[in-house]
Amino acid sequence: MSRGTVVCALLVSTLLAVAERAAGKPGDVIARHASPGPCVTALAFDGKQLWVADRKTRLLYRYDPANQQVTQELQTPGFWPTGLAWDGQALWCVDQKDNRIYRIDPSTGTVLKVIESPARSPHGLTWDGKYLWLGDEGADQILQISTDDGTTIRDFPAPSGNPQGLAFDGTYLWISDRMADEIYLTTLDGEVLFVLRTPGPYATGLAFDGRHLWCSDYQTDSLYQIVVDDRETYARSNPREAIIQITHEVRNPGSGRVQRLDVYFALPENRESQVIHNPPEFEPPPREFVTDRWGQRFAHFVYENVAPSQTVRSVMKVQATVYEVTFFVRPDKVGPLTAIPADVKQRYLQDGEKYMIQHPTIQRAVKEAVGDEKNPYWIARKIYRYLMDKMYYELAGGWNVAPKVLERGNGSCSEYSFVYIAMARAAGLPARYVGSVVVRGDDASLDDVFHRWVEVYLPNYGWIPVDPSGGDQPSRRMQALFFGHLANRFLITTQSGGGSEFLGWTYNVAEQLVTDPKTYPVIETYAEWEPARKE
Repeated sequence: MSRGTVVCALLVSTLLAVAERAAGKPGDVIARHASPGPCVTALAFDGKQLWVADRKTRLLYRYDPANQQVTQELQTPGFWPTGLAWDGQALWCVDQKDNRIYRIDPSTGTVLKVIESPARSPHGLTWDGKYLWLGDEGADQILQISTDDGTTIRDFPAPSGNPQGLAFDGTYLWISDRMADEIYLTTLDGEVLFVLRTPGPYATGLAFDGRHLWCSDYQTDSLYQIVVDDRETYARSNPREAIIQITHEVRNPGSGRVQRLDVYFALPENRESQVIHNPPEFEPPPREFVTDRWGQRFAHFVYENVAPSQTVRSVMKVQATVYEVTFFVRPDKVGPLTAIPADVKQRYLQDGEKYMIQHPTIQRAVKEAVGDEKNPYWIARKIYRYLMDKMYYELAGGWNVAPKVLERGNGSCSEYSFVYIAMARAAGLPARYVGSVVVRGDDASLDDVFHRWVEVYLPNYGWIPVDPSGGDQPSRRMQALFFGHLANRFLITTQSGGGSEFLGWTYNVAEQLVTDPKTYPVIETYAEWEPARKE
């Protein structure tokens, strides 16, 4: 090897090490390599090097990422390879055209065994130490199969509609989807833990090298090395720059006076999903700023002697960036309930009139949903799943108490939140709610419905969003997008554990009135979004 080659290799190694240190969150690309063939369809890792299947050349390439060289080539056992796996001694290759799975001697390419694929359209293959896992794009299923004869041991629905690549990291499955352009981390029973964007537009194979994930891309003819370690617990993406104006109006059409009107605006703060750029602007100026027993701050407006036919308008304007946020929570890394700080327990395990956590309906639901589960993540997830089975969304007006809502079997976002918090607290898991104003479709939009959801406290991760009404959907992917994930549609104004001396059980804005007899004020609150125009 020449001196120049050594220097170049050292430079490449140094650059990759720097890139790896800079890429700290799951989904970040550490390195991109050119694929050995023009139509890469599958990947596997044999403990030292990658195996790459190519549809067009009908070759299996053994590829060394360290020096970016092909070290071996084998003929594919069939004509259209769509999945590769390594079982510790030999390669397995599934072929879409003949719908067979071949075990191959990695030194000679000799076919050692053939089993019929139980999948209608097989894509993706991986080995879990005992069984093969196979993706079925035709039936949108993920199958665990026996290597004896291809018998299906168990199966679950694919997170989305086009599973392509599979990899096993020793605990969880990784599944790529070429149409959604996403990679899913799932349990072995198909629960999607979180979602990553694919590094390219047509993800095919996946492989786990013991530390990182590799993803092949059919369109860019590339192999991507991806961070999967969760040293960074969340990631922001898709920033939305916005100016949000929240207006509260009280119209007095009656014959009497509103003797006193107190209006409270919950003040938004910086958090993982949003950055508030300047102090909010108010019209008129509030009388004072106050804080409730949950630590929520408010702007307090006071109006006196509001005459008949008079309208009182209070306005808060906020300039903010709101983000899509994904939390990278792995159940095995969540600490025990005993690791939850005492002050968090003291504040967010309290009962409340909307919760009634000792009610037999809540106690029975917790027993059915949680059983003997001790892991805080799975307590939260099992309650989430339970509400999907027992309730459906209906915006019928009114916020009933949690036992009544659960018995009724339907509810608004607030009522879902009350039930979820009641069950979580009854199970010993701290929970609270947040309230927001929402982008309704276009960047310039009006919201007069608003939205509320839950946050649960998971040791080693902190407060994690759970939206039980939004996640009440059949798709595992969609369920995951409402557990530990927020879209960039929300300005969160309110964070509370229950009834507030200023807000009561509502959120965003509230009012308190003292009136003359036969006075019937009309109250309206709405939020207007508009894009922030950069200078």
